[in-house]
Amino acid sequence: MNKALIAGIALTALGTGAASAADLPVKAPPVPVYAPAIFTWTGFYIGGNVGAAWAQSEWHDSLFGLDWGRTSDARFIGGGQIGFNYQFAGSRFVVGVEADFDWVGNNNGNGVTVIGPLGHGFNVVSNDTRIATLAARFGFAADHALFYGKAGAGWVGNDGFTITDLTTRQSFIGSTSDTVSGWLLGAGIEYAFTNNWTVKLEYDFLRLPSRTFVLPGVVIPALAGDTITSDHNVQMVKLGVNYLFNWGGPVVARY
Repeated sequence: MNKALIAGIALTALGTGAASAADLPVKAPPVPVYAPAIFTWTGFYIGGNVGAAWAQSEWHDSLFGLDWGRTSDARFIGGGQIGFNYQFAGSRFVVGVEADFDWVGNNNGNGVTVIGPLGHGFNVVSNDTRIATLAARFGFAADHALFYGKAGAGWVGNDGFTITDLTTRQSFIGSTSDTVSGWLLGAGIEYAFTNNWTVKLEYDFLRLPSRTFVLPGVVIPALAGDTITSDHNVQMVKLGVNYLFNWGGPVVARY
């Protein structure tokens, strides 16, 4: 009797305890908070640019020691660029490659004039019409800002040259189209104002090799057989906008 009573009381107590435990509130699992993707400069990009170019030309001749040195006025340039960046994981170091192409506005067309043999005045006109570059980029990223340098090669398209004897009005017209290649150095800063759109300001120096041509005497007798040499370099300042196909970084879940 006592054993049965004790067992009944124990079962009743257990049932009451279990019911009380079932009534206790259950703590919900933590809700993950997802941090935004980490910004990275890694990815392909394409864009456009406008700016100005200054071409410094030094013309010399071999027979009379004429010096036709000149620094041109600023000329408008505009075009586009395409490239690729790679930012090393866990690092601020960025490397890449970029190709640019720009059309060059016409200059004043007056060229340069020098007094030569027989007291004749001589005028030379030469226009650059297009500039293309291909260069490696290397830089340091400070979050959405990128400070970079570039080094590579450049090609300048020229519509030829014309030398005129201003006394006799005789002219010699050189090649109507020519492309000269040289080396390129540049530097700039680029800022990503969204994760995909960037704006940049850049300076480039393009050094070109000398060009030499001989004047035929039948065209300009006063300069018969004279060898003309041109040294040429181009400086450019560009403002550009790019669309970066940003690869993004990992999305991190935090609790």
